[in-house]
Amino acid sequence: MSFIKRREMMARTIHVHRVPAAIAIVVLTFTIVYFVNFHQEERPAFYGMLRNQDKVNLRKLLIGSIQAAQRGGMEVLDVAQTRNLNERSKGKTDEGANDPFTDADGRSHCIMKEGLHRIFPRIKMFSEEDKVSCASVATFDLDPTVLHETADLPNELVDINDVTIWLDPLDATQEFTEKLYQYVTTMVCIAVKGVPVIGVIHSPFIGQTAWAWVDHSMSEYLAAIKPINPDTSKPLIAVSRSHAGTVKELTRNVFGEDSAILTAAGAGYKVLQVISNNATVYLHSTKIKKWDTCAGHALLNALGGDMKNLHREKIDYGPEGSPVNDKGIIASVVAIEEYEKKLQEFLKGNKAFINR
Repeated sequence: MSFIKRREMMARTIHVHRVPAAIAIVVLTFTIVYFVNFHQEERPAFYGMLRNQDKVNLRKLLIGSIQAAQRGGMEVLDVAQTRNLNERSKGKTDEGANDPFTDADGRSHCIMKEGLHRIFPRIKMFSEEDKVSCASVATFDLDPTVLHETADLPNELVDINDVTIWLDPLDATQEFTEKLYQYVTTMVCIAVKGVPVIGVIHSPFIGQTAWAWVDHSMSEYLAAIKPINPDTSKPLIAVSRSHAGTVKELTRNVFGEDSAILTAAGAGYKVLQVISNNATVYLHSTKIKKWDTCAGHALLNALGGDMKNLHREKIDYGPEGSPVNDKGIIASVVAIEEYEKKLQEFLKGNKAFINR
């Protein structure tokens, strides 16, 4: 074959393939114009699906959070029944107390975090036991039946980058090792832009799950509680059993000698005592982790209460910064501003009480 004929054949080949290429360009151009010019509500459904890839459904997060807390609680119960705790120490707390870890902590952490991570893989998530390695963990699928029948909840979407999940796989581990099971809880919290909006506190040994989605709904247990108007001159203050610091002395100085003290374990348990009207205020003067307080904070907000640090500052539950709140907490359902004011008046000249 001559050189000239080969060139003619190549030219014909190239010419033949220009047609589908031109068609593809026209189709692509039409598609771009089509999407750009449609009003948002008129765009095809699959375009909305693509657009929502950066969104997460808070109703589904609530369902997953309830399941995670309850599944974690099942692991805690299972270890408690066998009494094969495999207890070891993570070190000492700032107060010099032992900080224990058991197989229940690890197993609860794995089912809770891996279960939620499989369903919501792109959400930032923090757990007290993030150093634990999880392998071959059974996960779960979303089960809407964990919501009570009267919970009519919307499919509310928020930006996925605004969401942070805080997990406490076993609150009150020390008490768990001592068989003081009433204090033990598993907790999940969903924060949006650093604000706790969904909280779940599950008490596995009691079989009770308290949950709330701020401004939307709450568990039947919480809804049945009627806040009372306490005698603010004689409050009952819930303080930590194992991380008390000088909070008892602080209580007497701030609220007077007539104030009573409820010594209890577990941040989740103490918030539940405040919510249930068994205590007036939850006060903590030393460092505390955000996975300890976030879920309870959300429940208090849903009931019209609040939790702040001892400087009356909001606690930020976003992903940035330290998971440690080193300014203590004060929490209540009613009269929170009055209690905060009393605390601030005392701390103006006695700031050394914080973290003692």
